[in-house]
Amino acid sequence: MRNAATRDPATLGRAGQPLISVRGLVRVFGSGDSAVAAVDGIDMDVYGQEFLAVMGRSGSGKTTLLNLMAGLDRPTAGSVVLDGLSLPELRESELVELRRRLIGFVFQSFGLMPLLSAQENVELPLHIGGVGWRERRQRAAEALDTVGLGPRARHRPYEMSGGEQQRVAIARALVTGPAVIFADEPTGELDSATAMSIIEILRDTAHNRQVTVVVATHDLTLARTADRTLNLVDGRVDESGASAAD
Repeated sequence: MRNAATRDPATLGRAGQPLISVRGLVRVFGSGDSAVAAVDGIDMDVYGQEFLAVMGRSGSGKTTLLNLMAGLDRPTAGSVVLDGLSLPELRESELVELRRRLIGFVFQSFGLMPLLSAQENVELPLHIGGVGWRERRQRAAEALDTVGLGPRARHRPYEMSGGEQQRVAIARALVTGPAVIFADEPTGELDSATAMSIIEILRDTAHNRQVTVVVATHDLTLARTADRTLNLVDGRVDESGASAAD
């Protein structure tokens, strides 16, 4: 089996080619009469450089599916293969390395460290990865410029609006140069105008920066902007709800 540490994100996820393949995916929580299948037999592919929206009501399995595809959780049954790597077969240390090198995350609640500046928050994954301070500083500055926040680099989260905090979170996801970004309800706490600016950044990330973006959302505006939508109902794909953008 090929090692995640040898992979160069820049060579992954060619446009139109599957980057992630999911087959027969099941995740059950609980046991016996209380068992609940949050993900119940999903088959799907995520293609390189696409902007995919996973839609569904609260409890439909969106977040669980993203966690399984990102290697944050292990399936009860089925497979998740990222560029030839079978995630359920990897050791935890290998999953950590894969996430560090190939995967970025954006969360609804931003997940920023409150006492760190925007610059320091974006640098954090590079610091954890052992990148030297000069390179960390340069790469973080470039990532903040990408999301239009270069002038706000020294500000702390409490000095920033919700939209600005989410842009910092996107910069933090981008700074490692990932092949794929998973975003869980990234517009859930934002007003409609601010949400649209975040959607545009995520779409630009997929189309112009060649990073695959998978978003779990109930935001219909985001879904209409995506290249493709996948609708989940009770942990299963509703084929009538899967569509490609015009």
